[in-house]
Amino acid sequence: MSLFKIYVCVKHVPDSAATITVLGSDRIDANVTFLINPYDEHALTEAARIRQQHAPAEVVAVCLGPSAAENTLRSAMAMGADRSILVVTPQDHDSIFTARALKSAIAQDGEPGIILTGKEAIDTEGMQTLFRLAANFGLPAATNVVKLQLQDAAALVECEKESGAVDVIRMGLPCVVGAGKGLNTPRYPTFPEIVKSRKKEVKKIDVAALGIARPASRVEIIELKPAVENRAPRALTGSAAEIARQIAAILKEEARVI
Repeated sequence: MSLFKIYVCVKHVPDSAATITVLGSDRIDANVTFLINPYDEHALTEAARIRQQHAPAEVVAVCLGPSAAENTLRSAMAMGADRSILVVTPQDHDSIFTARALKSAIAQDGEPGIILTGKEAIDTEGMQTLFRLAANFGLPAATNVVKLQLQDAAALVECEKESGAVDVIRMGLPCVVGAGKGLNTPRYPTFPEIVKSRKKEVKKIDVAALGIARPASRVEIIELKPAVENRAPRALTGSAAEIARQIAAILKEEARVI
């Protein structure tokens, strides 16, 4: 039986609890804590589950990022990845280039049985990379997956939509699956697993060695600005019913959320 390869694309992102400082006009101060994109933790946990149920299999974490992203891949291996691939780049890239780089790295490594990602990255929230990766491979894709079953060379997934609706999709393997929060509870590593991860392989590839042509269309960061919240506290008076009516009017006429 051939080895079933499970690739998990992970992103090296700033900790959401960190204080982000904008430097110049188009970059942030990188001297903050970086970690695995939280949605990718669900993808890693699911990959480890699939490996147990579909042996022989291996989990390979893949990342496009700076040299410091090796720490993120070490964390991915502590969570269950058998080895990892780091495509080293000194700069940030949009989803178009990122998908091409991830596709090239995976294709050079082997034939994917399935590719998992998080449904989005918490720093850019673009939600495009997994679809572009699938398009580059010519594979089907589904996102915000909250249930995944592999059966008869196919993946049966449940995708959570707005208002609690769920789409049930059957895709042939290989395919690309974007993990949602409801897919599982991330399994965090023990100390021995963290120690073992330091000895696992991190294959480094310079992004230039992949020979990726500059896309004709691309997204460029023109300017970054800190998010500023302008709040104007307002005291609401009257009976409970009157206050409720005022709140409803504010939500409808000013916030326009109802």
